[in-house]
Amino acid sequence: MKKPLLSPSLLSADFANLASALALAEEKAGLVHIDVMDGHFVPQISYGQPVIQSIRRLTTLPFDVHLMVEKPELMVESFAKAGADWITFHYEASVHIHRLVQQIHALGKKAGISIVPSTPVHVLDEILSDVDLVLVMTVNPGFGGQALIPSCVNKISQFADIRKEKGYDFLISVDGGVNDKTLDSVVKAGADIVVSGSAFFNGSLKWEF
Repeated sequence: MKKPLLSPSLLSADFANLASALALAEEKAGLVHIDVMDGHFVPQISYGQPVIQSIRRLTTLPFDVHLMVEKPELMVESFAKAGADWITFHYEASVHIHRLVQQIHALGKKAGISIVPSTPVHVLDEILSDVDLVLVMTVNPGFGGQALIPSCVNKISQFADIRKEKGYDFLISVDGGVNDKTLDSVVKAGADIVVSGSAFFNGSLKWEF
């Protein structure tokens, strides 16, 4: 089993001290997960391009910007300019997903696609050969601190099996409810990237891979 990358979610960081949060990420992680919420696709509003641009200079870690927004195609260019290295959008939020993936790649960024817990794996069959990342949500997006939905872990295994069978090279990321009790299950299922918010920033996540 190869060592997964840890990706702290800034949504659970102290917004009054993001510099400290990024310094901790630099010490322990491989990239930074940045949740962008618009108050429509999910109930909450988080932060946007100005914040990302302002913190970009604080770390050399790649930024995976997770767009939990409606019509992400209208925003990807501005987030690319703000400092995103990866741009991950939701299957449920966009109709023309091939076009959007092409748009992200044309901006020189890596393209990720995410599904919420109620969305089945097979809906991504036609796009898996084109994306760089698949993000499996193991909680319903919008709020930190939720418990992992156990049935969603099987989706990680399904994507890992498809990747092997088809010879694809996308990475599999998992986001939601990852802590000391659930970490082993998502890694054994095949996750390449583990997003952790609350457990990472409160110091309870034991990362020993």
